[in-house]
Amino acid sequence: MRLLLPCFVLMGCLNTVLAQTSIIQGMVKSGKKPIVFASIAVLNSRFGTSSDSDGHYQLEKLPAGKYILMVSAMGYSPVNKNITIDENQVLNIDLELLEASSVINEVVVSGTMKEVSRLASPVPVEVYSPAFFRKNPSTSIFDALQNVNGVRPQLNCNVCNTGDIHINGLEGAYTMILIDGMPIVSGLSSVYGLSGIPNSLIEQVEIVKGPASSLYGSEAVGGLINIITKKPENAPALVADVFSTSWGEINTDLGIKLKAGKRADILTGINYFNYTNKIDHNGDNFTDVALQDRISVFQKWSFKRKENRLFSLAGRYNYEDRWGGDISWDRSYRAGSERYAESIYTNRWELLGNYQLPVNEPVMLALSLNDHAQNSVYGNTLYHARQKIAFGQLSWDRKVNSHDLLLGTALRYTFYNDNSPATALINGSDKPDQVWLPGIFIQDEITLSQTHKMLLGLRYDYNSVHKHILTPRIAYKWNINENNVLRINAGTGFRVVSLFTEEHAALTGSREVIVNQKLEPERSYNANVNFNKKFYFKNGSFMSLDASAWYTHFNNQIIPDYLTNPDQIIYSNLNGYAVSKGISANLDMDLDNGIKILAGISLLDVFSKQNNKFVRPLLTEKWTGTWGISYKLNRTNLNMDYTGNIYGPMRLPLLGDSDPRSEYSPVWSLQNIQLTYGGFQKLEIYAGMKNLLNWKPGRNEPFLIANSRDPFDKNVKRDASGTVISSSENPYALSFDPGYVYAPNQGIRAFLGFRYTLR
Repeated sequence: MRLLLPCFVLMGCLNTVLAQTSIIQGMVKSGKKPIVFASIAVLNSRFGTSSDSDGHYQLEKLPAGKYILMVSAMGYSPVNKNITIDENQVLNIDLELLEASSVINEVVVSGTMKEVSRLASPVPVEVYSPAFFRKNPSTSIFDALQNVNGVRPQLNCNVCNTGDIHINGLEGAYTMILIDGMPIVSGLSSVYGLSGIPNSLIEQVEIVKGPASSLYGSEAVGGLINIITKKPENAPALVADVFSTSWGEINTDLGIKLKAGKRADILTGINYFNYTNKIDHNGDNFTDVALQDRISVFQKWSFKRKENRLFSLAGRYNYEDRWGGDISWDRSYRAGSERYAESIYTNRWELLGNYQLPVNEPVMLALSLNDHAQNSVYGNTLYHARQKIAFGQLSWDRKVNSHDLLLGTALRYTFYNDNSPATALINGSDKPDQVWLPGIFIQDEITLSQTHKMLLGLRYDYNSVHKHILTPRIAYKWNINENNVLRINAGTGFRVVSLFTEEHAALTGSREVIVNQKLEPERSYNANVNFNKKFYFKNGSFMSLDASAWYTHFNNQIIPDYLTNPDQIIYSNLNGYAVSKGISANLDMDLDNGIKILAGISLLDVFSKQNNKFVRPLLTEKWTGTWGISYKLNRTNLNMDYTGNIYGPMRLPLLGDSDPRSEYSPVWSLQNIQLTYGGFQKLEIYAGMKNLLNWKPGRNEPFLIANSRDPFDKNVKRDASGTVISSSENPYALSFDPGYVYAPNQGIRAFLGFRYTLR
């Protein structure tokens, strides 16, 4: 009997095991596209699997009961799904994922200069995938960033429509823009080179808000934007994205992948944009939108090496012909005094490469070289400029116990020359600016425990003009639990001002540039706190809340003075200090009914204290909001995207007490809607409307461009001191000035396009 009892127990257990034959199987997909290597986990159990190369998955030997399946994949928002399964049942369930604009476990490089998961990074990094930018199709990265909370593309000229990108209320000059981690978009290109990067080649865009000077150098004072291009080996064979608008804009993006033998993959991207309509809806005799003809070609080579060591080379060429001005202008009037226009020819090429040295240690060599040539005229003022930047960096990554070390050395050479007084000697001879900037940096990411990390960084640069530059930073990350993360960062910044490459107003209009003292470097320190919380709901919904607070203090800041004299722009060192502080919050929601919501709000307090007076800078909003709402109608294969932004009032540059225009901008908003049909296997068709409210900045103003009927000031009368006085032709006593600009002057327009992908 004692022998039979264990047998009965064993047989009972065996029957229980044999009874657990329930199976859940199906496909993980997005639309009709299978998702490979997606993770499928049964929450609060040991069961889990991943999808195969065709997107199929299978979970076996599940006991009967109720479960929550959690599905996640790189580049997609995670999904929870409630299921109930009976004994011996085979349950077929296809799992649908949506491409995410910002997800939890992406690999990021911008915060620490090496690949880490976003969750593990002690520096908060915002990540935006191509799916985010497809919600509102745009012709350039400059326009595409308008729906990122805390990031604002700012137009600087009503005539040629060039601009820069503000982060947290700081001017574009404080934003470093990288391509694959290379600092090749700066100086001239930060104003004119943002509109030539093919969108079809972008893998993701990473944004760091706050100081990054200890790793990336002096320009990364306010933050950085790192444009990561696709790896050739992972890219589709062919991608085509073409759309046109009712204003006559045509944008074409092509991406082609080829193989060069067995050891190299080649990715080629081409962007072409054309807009040639002379539109003057506000009747000021000037084009509402600058005309453009632009082509950009990008090619990236990825080589296969032993032990999977990295070796990639890339090159880009960008040409743009842009002009805006008098609607009767043509090229025969270029640089003359009969018809006013701002005409800019841009020729730019770039080379960049990454090479992992053939040694046992992970040592990386990064190189870049670019040449930017600009031939431009502003009315009858010629501005010809040439900028060349060479950059090299050697870095070594090594883990020692709880320390993850990164050591590196960098060298940057900048050559700049133009026909302005900025590069001329007193005797009138030419003297180009040439700056050498060697530097070394060290970073130690210390794992204090499973939930606590600290990052210490220090960079030393020697500027051949301004000598020694030391930029430390510190970061701390606390994983409170799997759904709550706290990050604290602090650091310093250093920047040298370049007037004519950063301040477009120094060239356009009739203002005289006055530099009344030697301009010293700008110096700042910054601190920010970031908190991220994730929510997983039983019905499969997901929500992420990301909140930040920041404070930046400038000991010196070069702020252009437009108001003291309407005929001048005065530059001087700050006699006091400047501050940028604020809070922001981002919400990311995936609801079980198919609705996805992205929303953000930022509150900004930006000011300077000069000569014991508090001054709010021009063209800086006090608050801003962005949103994107997406809904997929599965039965019809339609996806709807409603996106928009809203901005609070900004202080605007007036030309004096007699200027009748408003001192502050109104609250304004740009809103867009798009429908995308994805019922074809390789083709998407999309259509929609941009600027649904048909909002334009001059709606309640007597004019936008001051004295646009007399752009060369031929009929402007002045008194003995040179001050403009009122006349019958010029009742407000204004000289020509196109600097009163804070938003695009382009009304409502429809668009239609298609995307074709061949894998």
